[in-house]
Amino acid sequence: MKVEIITIGDEILIGQIVDTNSAWMAQELNKIGAKVERITTISDGIDVIKESLSEAQKRANVVLITGGLGPTKDDVTKKALAQYFNCDFTFYPEIAEHIAKIVCPVL
Repeated sequence: MKVEIITIGDEILIGQIVDTNSAWMAQELNKIGAKVERITTISDGIDVIKESLSEAQKRANVVLITGGLGPTKDDVTKKALAQYFNCDFTFYPEIAEHIAKIVCPVL
């Protein structure tokens, strides 16, 4: 199985943070026999995200994306993915409630 990992974030590209997510993902994938063939770090731009995903899908059986999912208001990853997959956002209250319990278990 060929795997590509795309990390999204201007913070990674400018050296503000270190990408530990893709390293962890690659280690875990290696344990199950998946071959990570490429790890790409890209900026927070709708066109860049869609282009990178399109290219990765041509090369790999599995494409994993990490980073770029907020919580900043200027994040465009979700919007780019919705455009790429031609779908809308759906809010599931039961999932939001589950996440809230994980984040704030005392509530």
